[in-house]
Amino acid sequence: MTTNIYDLANELERAIRHLPEYQTVADAKAKIDADAASKALFDDFIAFQEDLYQKMQSGQMPTEEDQKAIQAMTEKMEANTTVRDYLNAQQALSVYISDIERIVFKPLQELTGK
Repeated sequence: MTTNIYDLANELERAIRHLPEYQTVADAKAKIDADAASKALFDDFIAFQEDLYQKMQSGQMPTEEDQKAIQAMTEKMEANTTVRDYLNAQQALSVYISDIERIVFKPLQELTGK
């Protein structure tokens, strides 16, 4: 194969950026950034998610308080149409990303027999 694998990876990156689903996510994120309440909620969610991830990485399981906070955050995000639209758009894009990931990692899985 004479094609440079990095050229293929860069071509894939450009192709992802041209997907209608990618543009929908980008547009939805711009709407979040343009609305102070949505931006604050989204930033709070990201910070909360990072904190929870750090706890789990250190071996801590989410407490009952964390679970209540997750539920409350989820309800707030679902009530905010701007954030909800972003999350729905991101979910649609993630279908492509998951499929691409499966395809890219297939040769490695074959090497490990999985």
